[in-house]
Formats: sequence, C-alpha cells, structure tokens
Amino acid sequence: MPNSDHNPHKRRLYLPIVRTDGEAGSRSAVALAGAPEALATTHAARSAGCAQTAVPISGRRPEWLRVKARIGPNYAELKGMMRGLDLHTVCEEAGCPNIYECWEDREATFLILGDRCTRRCGFCDVMTAKPSAVDEEEPERIASAVRSMGLRHVVITGVARDDLPDGGAHVWAECIRAVRRAVPGCSVEVLPADFKGGRRDVATVIEAEPDVFAHNLETVRRLHPRIRPAFGYDRSLDVLRMAGDLRPGQITKSNLILGMGERPEEVPEAMHDIRDAGVDLLTMGQYLQPTKFHLPVDRWVTPEEFEAHARFGMEELGFAHVEAGPLVRSSYHAGRQLARAAAG
Repeated sequence: MPNSDHNPHKRRLYLPIVRTDGEAGSRSAVALAGAPEALATTHAARSAGCAQTAVPISGRRPEWLRVKARIGPNYAELKGMMRGLDLHTVCEEAGCPNIYECWEDREATFLILGDRCTRRCGFCDVMTAKPSAVDEEEPERIASAVRSMGLRHVVITGVARDDLPDGGAHVWAECIRAVRRAVPGCSVEVLPADFKGGRRDVATVIEAEPDVFAHNLETVRRLHPRIRPAFGYDRSLDVLRMAGDLRPGQITKSNLILGMGERPEEVPEAMHDIRDAGVDLLTMGQYLQPTKFHLPVDRWVTPEEFEAHARFGMEELGFAHVEAGPLVRSSYHAGRQLARAAAG
C-alpha cells in the first residue's frame, strides 16, 4: 500500500545535493549575461534573454507555480479506487502538482513494479530502496482500474528494477496487452527506465505495440552524470532511437526538467539531441524540490521562456508537439499530445 512518508524509519538514502553555483550552475551572472552575445542569432540567445528575467530564488514560489487543491468527487473516487486495487500512481509517489486537475478529469499515471526504485536521482521523490517481489497480477489490476475509470488513454510508468534480469520488461509488455484486452481502443503510453540499454528488453516492450514509447532524458548533458548517475545521457538517447528503429512509425516521447542548474544555451542543445534521436513529442517543465534532501531549485523559469522553447521545438526542430510550461510533467495532457502526433 502506498505510504506518503517515503522514509518512515529515517533510513532513506538520497543522492548528495548537486551544487548549482559557480561552474556547476546557471545562477552565475557572468554566464547569463554572456550567453546572448555568444549566441545572438540563435534560439539559445532568445531563451537566455528570457532566463535573465527569471525570478530569483526566494522562500515563496512565483504566482504561476501556485496550485490550489480542488478535491472534488472524481478525485476522492479515484483515490479510493487506487487503494482498493492496491495500485500506485506516480501522481502520488512523485508529488505531482497537477494531481487535483488530472484526477478530476479522470486521468492518472500508473506506477508499476512497486513503489521502490533501484536508482537514485537528485530530483525524484520516488522511494529508493530494495524492491519487493514482482507482482505478476499487477497488469490485470491496472487493466481493471482503466476499465473502471473509463479511460481512453492511459499512461504507465514504473520504477527502475535493475534487480530483475529483464528490468521488468515482460511486466511492461503484459500491462499493455492487459489494458488492450480490457478496454479495446484505449491508447497506451509507457514510460520505462532504460533497461540498461538492452535492445532485447526494449524490443519486448515494443512488440506489445504501445501507442507511445516514452523515456525521459530529464536534463542537459553536463548535469546528467550527477543528477542521474545510474543513467547515461547517450544511453537514454539510444533507447529512444532504438524504439523507433524496432517499430517503424512508433511514436516516441521525452522530457526535460528546467531549473536544476542548466545554462540557457544548453537547453536547445538537449532539444536538438532529443530530436536527432527521432523523438516526436517533448515535454518541458519546472523543477520543484520535493524535500530538503533533494537538489535545490536553481531558478524559476518564466512562462515566456517555456513558450520560446515550445515554438523553437515545433517550428525549427520539427517536433510534432512540444508541451512546455512551469507545471507541465511528462504525462500532462498526454492524450492530446498523442492526437497531435498522430495528426502530424
């Protein structure tokens, strides 16, 4: 059963906080002031200009990041349903700020393979601990929840399971098939870890024919080794490229989190890398520090900067759709994103 206290015995280990000052961060006034001159005719320069107007870090979040809890009947019903079926959602486990909006709209992102991850990332609030045994009946419970909720598009993500020979690939594949059996016509989006780059394991998931295969890059190349130490920047790109190669026409998707110490000119570089991997859909959002043990917020990225990134991604890089905004997360408006990718 999900536990809101992810460290009840005060034994949880966290990734050491990544410093974001000086050489490692984007708070440096010199770095920000110099970027526009160095990249005057590029998107990087335009986004750097937006970054200079970012709100300095203080005790209060800017207005655009304040979310009111609107607990309605759908939210209460879905919460009870998750508990009754002994299911986990990333909405709860990762403290998503959109949980009230999405659950009222009867949209949820399921978290499979338990609620304990074998990896530790500096931004993520999912528990890092020794995983429990694999529940082979979980796919059928996911399918039952999708049917009960009346979903037409379901997002399934999961913890990394490096303890398993296939990284849990067979469970991912069975979740896709179980949902299709229970709700014919329901589109399925999966967001797994990288399976250590194993082509056979990625193929196991792709053979189940998900409508969207997503894998998140999360941050820029320079910060990747420290913020996502168990992943690899190029390996994540290879997994996305692999998914497209294994199944022609497969829609792929990735995500970037801003405000973790990236420099303005590094954002379009990461976007280029993602697009070069053949990715169709990109989401971008603001990093919010889950606890004092996690990576600190480096800056509050303005809505204007997010809008500039979205325009650049679609108009110049050719993404089918870029969903970018302070509160955007990888599964936010996922069904609409798929529709735009299919139309494109």
